[in-house]
Amino acid sequence: MVAILGPRQCGKSTLANYLSKKLPNFLYLDLESITDLNKLNNPEFFFLNNKDKTVCLDEIQRRPDLFPVLRSIIDRDRRPGKIIILGSASGALLKQSSESLAGRISYNTLTPFTISEIPFNEGFSIQDFGIRGGFPSSILAKNLNISFKWRNNFIKTFFEQDIPQLGIKIPSIALQRFFILCAHTTGQMANFSKMGEAFGATHHTVKRYIDLLNQTFILRTLYPYFTNIKKRLVKNPKIYIRDSGLLHTLLGLHNINDLMGHPVYGQSWEAFAIENILSELPGWNAFYFRTSNGAEIDLILEKGRKKIVVEFKVSSAPKVNSAFQKNMELLGIPEAWIIAPITEQYKINNNITVSGLEEFIAMFK
Repeated sequence: MVAILGPRQCGKSTLANYLSKKLPNFLYLDLESITDLNKLNNPEFFFLNNKDKTVCLDEIQRRPDLFPVLRSIIDRDRRPGKIIILGSASGALLKQSSESLAGRISYNTLTPFTISEIPFNEGFSIQDFGIRGGFPSSILAKNLNISFKWRNNFIKTFFEQDIPQLGIKIPSIALQRFFILCAHTTGQMANFSKMGEAFGATHHTVKRYIDLLNQTFILRTLYPYFTNIKKRLVKNPKIYIRDSGLLHTLLGLHNINDLMGHPVYGQSWEAFAIENILSELPGWNAFYFRTSNGAEIDLILEKGRKKIVVEFKVSSAPKVNSAFQKNMELLGIPEAWIIAPITEQYKINNNITVSGLEEFIAMFK
């Protein structure tokens, strides 16, 4: 079975519609439709009656009770790709799938649009992409006001309707308030106790909320890089709102002028760049580095024995200090990249290159 997972409105159903035109005998069921749900009142009979078809089940989190049935069908038929499921929660959150379908399912994540999918030669700019984010309905909206309104409605619907559908019994207002708190601390190390004080909850509750938002694809946590160096390293993760458009909506930033005048400007660029890098380069492991005295590296990418240091600067003429180079020596990582909003790569010295985001991703794909 193939699972395509990702946030709501990122294009999973559109992808299914495309597949329906490419694959023979394709049957699509939307589990948010009462008509389609009724077809599965007797799931064993339904799948037996459609045994020669590729069945696509959209919004599978609406019917987690189907997983044991799907397991028996897969074991009986042994035809790869017979069943495609689309869902808005991670495999870990869909506990039934991990328990019932181990070794029988391939998980694939679909994100909103990333930088390599945006046609910048057709009137789109990276600045506009950053402000609107990657959700199709947001970036393709006729103007910024319509885009902002769509994102605002997305956030409201997500917490009021989508979260309860996953069986999560947390008041929607509380989670939405917590999401706004995450927006104000995006790109920063999560201090669970301070966040709890600001939110009026325990640090255990804060951790639980962060984990939940991670598994619904709208929050990303970046964990620290551990080495055997003799320094005490900070252990808490950094948190990021994954879609830059949602981040700006939560902070009430309508356009680039609003963003440039806001303290989150630098963190917004960092979050935007990290999300695009990690979405486009899935084979790389990602960490951040910070010592107890505050020395920090934004991102360490690791793939096998290869390691790269990445720093994010919103300036068009970025510079690095001596502490940054000392950290590179401390970690034993010889290669560093500074990602900035520029169009031409250039070197600061033999081992540090300044690059635009699109060019950096293309080099390591």
